Amino acid sequence: MKEATFGAGCFWGIEAAFRRVSGVVSTTVGYMGGTLENPTYHDVCAGSTGHAEVVRVEYDPSLASYDDLLNVFWAIHDPTSLNRQGPDCGAQYRSIIFFHDAEQHVAALASKRRLELGGEHRRPIVTEIVPAATFYRAEEYHQQYLEKQARPRCTI
Repeated sequence: MKEATFGAGCFWGIEAAFRRVSGVVSTTVGYMGGTLENPTYHDVCAGSTGHAEVVRVEYDPSLASYDDLLNVFWAIHDPTSLNRQGPDCGAQYRSIIFFHDAEQHVAALASKRRLELGGEHRRPIVTEIVPAATFYRAEEYHQQYLEKQARPRCTI
């Protein structure tokens, strides 16, 4: 198994999208990239911790490649929107790829470059590509949030 971590707005919808990918074994939503240890949802939403809402994806590389996950990542959000996705505004909703090894780093940079050269977006891609940091699991009620709702408010 391998691990990948992505931030692309509210983690509820991002998690739901990755859970639909064949080869994804598990997903966990949480926070990464900030300075406060053990942040809560309220800490992160206050905007002062530096964390992004992220989804940690555990996947079987014999069934899903990292490039497959990157393709999902780019497709499910607007990578040209700085610190905002849909109605969610703030640095905690930024577009960010946390790489876990050199191979992921190279792949993430290459995929971003392909997107930039592809001409699909008129504005610059603002997605950050940075080394993975400490992952803090979000509160239990956030895990698989949309699957727990009778009428989910956030869909991708």
